[in-house]
Amino acid sequence: MENDSAIAALGALSQATRLDTFRLLVRHEPEGLAAGEAARQLGIPANTMSAHLAILARAGLVQSERKSRSIVYRAQLDGLRALMLFLVKDCCAGNPEVCAPLIAELSCC
Repeated sequence: MENDSAIAALGALSQATRLDTFRLLVRHEPEGLAAGEAARQLGIPANTMSAHLAILARAGLVQSERKSRSIVYRAQLDGLRALMLFLVKDCCAGNPEVCAPLIAELSCC
């Protein structure tokens, strides 16, 4: 991952509704969630949800798939993984034991 991609992903997640949306989609992996249902669960208008989902998609954090008349969104876990690895790439200055607690926390999934 390059700096620009990381900045786009972090920027997309830096807004409360988008962060809530991404976390909601992560909770609904691997099935995903229809955009309308995500809007309902978060209590926001459907057109607002569409705008937030578009920003998350451009940042590589969500993907969509048409199923019948709905568009189902899923968290792009590979994008999240790439962002996390980018953030800790040079972790601990060559002392991996310092990063062990962080890695243990991330292993819960």
